[in-house]
Formats: sequence, C-alpha cells, structure tokens
Amino acid sequence: MSHPIYERGEGATALPIYVQISEVLIREIASGQIIDGSRLPPERDLAKQHLTTVRTLRKALDILAQKGLLDRRQGSGNYVRASAAIDSIYSMFRLELRSGGGLPTAKVLAIDEMEKPDDLPQFRTSARATRIRRLRYLNRLPVAVEEIWLDRDAGEVVPKNLSDSLYRYYKMQLGFWISRAEDWVGVGSVPEWSPADFAQTQGTSVGFIERFSHSDQKGTVEYSRTWFDHDRAHYVQRLR
Repeated sequence: MSHPIYERGEGATALPIYVQISEVLIREIASGQIIDGSRLPPERDLAKQHLTTVRTLRKALDILAQKGLLDRRQGSGNYVRASAAIDSIYSMFRLELRSGGGLPTAKVLAIDEMEKPDDLPQFRTSARATRIRRLRYLNRLPVAVEEIWLDRDAGEVVPKNLSDSLYRYYKMQLGFWISRAEDWVGVGSVPEWSPADFAQTQGTSVGFIERFSHSDQKGTVEYSRTWFDHDRAHYVQRLR
C-alpha cells in the first residue's frame, strides 16, 4: 500500500512525523486495510515504507501500543489488535479515500472574523464568528473544501498557530475540546470560492456534510459545511 509524504512544519502547524505515521496506521486499522491479528512487516521494512528511520517508526508504534492497538511479542513481531473505540486525533474526521484510510492534512484558504450571516444556522451566543475556509487532503490528494464557523466567544484564532486538526488546536490553544458532533450528509453544489486544486468544478453536485460540534465546557461552538469529491473519497461512520 502507498503512504503519503509526511508534512514537516514549524510550531503547531504540523504534527510530529511519528504522530503522523501513527495516525496513518490507526486509520488503516479502522478502515480494515490492516486486519485485526495481522503481523506488521519488520520494523526496518515498515520504516522504509513510511520514508523514515527505525527510531521514528518505533515512536509511532509506541503510540499504537499505548492505545492498545498493538501486541508486541518479543522475538515474533508486532501484531495488530483492533479496538471498537479507536482514539485518534482525526477520530471525528469521517472522510476516507475510496481505497480506505488516508492521512488528513489541510491548506488554509482564508481566515476572517465577521458578523454571522443571516443564512447561518443559530449556534452559541456571539453575533460574530471566525470563518475558516480550507482545502482538505488525504495522502496529499485534494478531496474536500470546507467552511468552518467558530463562535467568537470560544476564543481568538491565531492563523500562524493553526494546525491540520482544528479540534487539536481548540484543545491546545483555546483550552476546550470537542466531545461530540452531529452530522447531516447529503448533496450540495461546490461553492464559488473553491480553488482550482479541487477536482470538482464550481457549481457541480458533490457530497455535502453539515456539522454542529459541541464542547462540554462551552456548548455548541462550531458549525461547518464540507463539500467532498465523491470520486476520490467517501464519508464513513462505523458502528461496532
């Protein structure tokens, strides 16, 4: 199977390489690409597949072991132990490549603080919100455009500190975390601000997701809408 070229960045903008590798493996386990009970390739081979060192690869495997997803048998190797509830940075990111899994990354297109427009569903308390528009990738392949509205009372977004996982950013930078979300999935038209990198042209009908995200500390803090390329990715919700 192919793997992405991992993102290297400064500050909070990119996850450490070993964390990115662990997220790829977690998503492949969740999607069934790596089967429960299967033996992973030798660490040297696996490191080569992920274009990294054995030392970095072992740090990624340590994360899987801590999450109970890996059985490390002395002299035998590393065996996958699938879990009904897989704890992942991207556990609420429901898009996967049609072949399964994929490392999520994002390119920020615009960040603006403004009055909430009249056509925006009501959520939380402030009349203002921060609007974030992004192009989403899986394994460097553009799969979606998204528009996120964060209630201004939830905190100020500092663009230079923004990471690929907004939920991680909320926790690390704004001091709250998203505990649950509600999704509505249907069909929508690609917005006029969609960049040329997104394969589906503006106005084309594509998969569409609306989401309300809730924090135990601050209530319903975020509303988002995502237009995804159904030729490249699909929305996945696993019930176990």
